[in-house]
Amino acid sequence: MSSDINTVHPLDTEGTRLSIKKPALRYDRQGDMSDGQRVEAAMRTFVREFGATSAIYLESCIHCGMCAEACHYYVQTNDPRYTPVRKLEPFKQAYKREAGPFAFFYRLFNLKPRVTVDELQKWQELIYDSCTMCGRCTLICPMGIDIARLVGQARHGMFQAGLVPHELWAVAERAEREGSPLGATPKVFKDRIDWLSDENAVEIPVDRDVADILVTMSSIEIMKYPQAIVATARVLNALGEKWTIRLDGYEATNFGMLSGNSQWQKDLSMKMIDAAVKCKAKLLILPECGHAYGAMRWDGANVYGKPLPFEVLHISEFLARNLGNGRLKVKNVPKSVTFHDPCQIARRGGATQAPRQVLGKLGVDLHEMTPSGDGNWCCGGGGGVVTIHRADELRYKVFQIKMKQVDDSGAEMLVMSCSNCRQTFDDGQAHFKWDKTAHSLLELVADNLVQ
Repeated sequence: MSSDINTVHPLDTEGTRLSIKKPALRYDRQGDMSDGQRVEAAMRTFVREFGATSAIYLESCIHCGMCAEACHYYVQTNDPRYTPVRKLEPFKQAYKREAGPFAFFYRLFNLKPRVTVDELQKWQELIYDSCTMCGRCTLICPMGIDIARLVGQARHGMFQAGLVPHELWAVAERAEREGSPLGATPKVFKDRIDWLSDENAVEIPVDRDVADILVTMSSIEIMKYPQAIVATARVLNALGEKWTIRLDGYEATNFGMLSGNSQWQKDLSMKMIDAAVKCKAKLLILPECGHAYGAMRWDGANVYGKPLPFEVLHISEFLARNLGNGRLKVKNVPKSVTFHDPCQIARRGGATQAPRQVLGKLGVDLHEMTPSGDGNWCCGGGGGVVTIHRADELRYKVFQIKMKQVDDSGAEMLVMSCSNCRQTFDDGQAHFKWDKTAHSLLELVADNLVQ
């Protein structure tokens, strides 16, 4: 890796930059493998990923171009490189040559040449810097190709080849080593809980041996938006639930998944699963974090190897359930509100209506964005993109779609249920000197509880 480094990105816990190093403009590499070894590692992993479903996807594309108009990167640049299906080209090239039904002929006549390390390095920018895996392309594809899933699988090969953007690799490695991508270690978290409990006069139970509910948090909430911890406690205490936070399994953010390291993804998920099993939890509540939802709600059982012995809910689903059954009561909020749908919770996760049910109970005047719900535009910071310094210019360009959506809604208040989206909005607000502030759905509920 280059020795010409500067201290930059990703966004830290208090709005400044984290002291993670990045080389000058570059294609990033980890490890000391030769070019040939990097290509071999990527190809070996790609071939392992080529199951029946992936093969059907790669054989089904009719090159209609519809995914292009669904991609915020293409729409804002008109650059054909950012057409979603083009981002899969080296993956598809490897499939055709190594694993497809006509692979022998592709190799014999060199119809698909070998993937080179130069192609993989250039590809790094396409599947990491300019793809949030938001799934809008998947939603629009007439052939039902899950392009976002294929990008995720392609990242597995890139990680094994040591070709991950430096900042994303650094936070993923820190999460594996310390248990948190932002340094929210068990000691740091416990100190913060003690402070928040005293400061806000709220009970926050930690490490109960037996609890009905295990609460997890994301590192960005712990370090930048700690009122999320207080809000969660107020809601659960108001319900009289027997709940706990466990210091052996609290970090919900999964940078193993985002970076493409399947083992790191499993390690992070198993900490929460093991903690829930130990305290005999019937329910695991995930925080306002989009990719945390996907990693546990939809991949958790695969990681565990069998059905999870507890229910998994996003905090917005938990709020909707308990507001709907009358156990939780809130005051009316006499404001007009627009809601940003986090891609991994709504479009990719299916929890699209829950926050609207919550907002309905709050009595707000909901001004939907256009489009909204499953079709809403991504904030541009997901998939680990917000951590990558060299992606900033492009990320700010696509964020302007969200600014226009919010402004066009005419709402007084902007609300969302993902702290990572909120971080992206806060950064965009500062960059553009925008007059809109992002607010947490959870905190809005906690601030208006009827005791």
